[in-house]
Amino acid sequence: MSNQQQQIEVFDTTLRDGLQVEGVTATVDDKLRIAEQLDYLGVHFIEGGWPGANPKDIEFFARAASELDLTTSTFVAFGSTRRPRGRVDEDATLQHLLDAETPAVCIVAKSWDYHVTEALQTTLDEGEAMIADSVEFLAGHGRRVLVDMEHFFDGFKRNPEFALRALEAAIVKGATHVVLCDTNGGSLPHEISEIVGAVYAHVGDDVTIGIHCHDDTGCAVANSMAAVHAGARHVQGTLNGLGERTGNANLTTIIPNLQVKQDYLCLPEGRLERLTVVSHRIAETLNRAVNPQAPYVGSSAFAHKAGLHVSAIKRARDAYEHVDPQIVGNDTRFVVSEMAGRATIQIKAEEIGLELDGPAVNQVIDDLKRLEHEGYHFEAADASLELLMRRAAGWEHDFFRVESMRVITDEHAEAMGSVFNTEATVKVWVGDQRHVETAEGNGPVNAIDTAFRRAVQQAYPQLVSVHLTDFKVRILDGGEATGAVTRVLLSASDGRGDWTTIGVSANIIEAAWRALEESIVYGLLRSADVAPAVG
Repeated sequence: MSNQQQQIEVFDTTLRDGLQVEGVTATVDDKLRIAEQLDYLGVHFIEGGWPGANPKDIEFFARAASELDLTTSTFVAFGSTRRPRGRVDEDATLQHLLDAETPAVCIVAKSWDYHVTEALQTTLDEGEAMIADSVEFLAGHGRRVLVDMEHFFDGFKRNPEFALRALEAAIVKGATHVVLCDTNGGSLPHEISEIVGAVYAHVGDDVTIGIHCHDDTGCAVANSMAAVHAGARHVQGTLNGLGERTGNANLTTIIPNLQVKQDYLCLPEGRLERLTVVSHRIAETLNRAVNPQAPYVGSSAFAHKAGLHVSAIKRARDAYEHVDPQIVGNDTRFVVSEMAGRATIQIKAEEIGLELDGPAVNQVIDDLKRLEHEGYHFEAADASLELLMRRAAGWEHDFFRVESMRVITDEHAEAMGSVFNTEATVKVWVGDQRHVETAEGNGPVNAIDTAFRRAVQQAYPQLVSVHLTDFKVRILDGGEATGAVTRVLLSASDGRGDWTTIGVSANIIEAAWRALEESIVYGLLRSADVAPAVG
């Protein structure tokens, strides 16, 4: 049977394991939106968390029952086996799983003898009974039962006899899946392959074998694929590799690796192309950006900077790309920097609809080399790059002309400590009209932005839709202390798209103003009508 005929179930645990990563939290609304995105992607299972564990999860499962309309995915509640020497019909965790009314439940079970005897402080026979009783109870109430065999690989290495007993206890009582977990993330691909192969030889096709890996050795993706090759048909992981410590197996890498490279079927037809957008939507919801260099879905995954690569790609798109980026919903990007060759510049110009002759291309290359030597970084400032290229072609904007700009910061002592007030004054010409405006802000950039907008808002009302979304400052030569050159990156949006501009100067206010001015110019350039309003 070919791989193409073999289904690999995708089980997403972003809403449980993924949210254990440091610095990430999600509201109930966030969790509902993420679940909708996962269903849109087409994963087979969405694990929602522990029902009854905390007020947030209690509300989430209650709202999910009425608000979450899944069309592709199966919603899963997570819990654990009964307590040692306890009764299943008196176990609060098992009851919470039933109360959640999800069609499937996933329970974690101890499969390492060391954890049974030391962590649970009970016998191996009781550890086996805890699994059997819990599965039987849940299956008896009509639930599909998946069992996460915690620390399975560590347990198998130490005591394979008990690890297999734990599996058998779940299978005999009706578990649909036994998921082998590399909970400590310490196993390597050859170990995973050998142990999963041994398990498959022992249980055959009586149950679906799953794999759940953590990335402590950097092998979670490789380990998951090794498990599939050895007989696993169910893969657990998180979007963007979120998870405790170094993270969980990254589904945005595993899915295309299996489906594109190996012809397994992981997602329904037409869903793989949604991978990049879903990855970034979930990242935005959790306020944790996707790693730019993440395989397949990162913004740099198909970005080309070296002139030799770009020249080749212009002739043959697959010359330096291992797959067509559109398969996963990404796209080829040509990054322009001081390393850029003529082909890179010309391709970038074509992207923005700009015609550059030979002298103009040479001017762009010369400007890039000079400015990047001064500290500019155009790879991260797409809008500033476009403006530079337009200027090389002879374009200069006439939206406004800044006569002068001044910023004053005062410190006032108050009962709770010092308070700083910042005031900016700008003098701007729009056409033949001079505007002078003063504004206060919570810092120099905010004050300058407010004053400038007041000065030009009558002429350019479309700027109401343009707002700053991010502001980053980096010191380029720390050895110069307070005299160091500063790089400012400013991101903005008009609701239809985003862009980034850059400013560099030893004066941080000047650097910020240069980035802000270019951001406003670019925003006006994007407007359908940039002529000053009459009034």
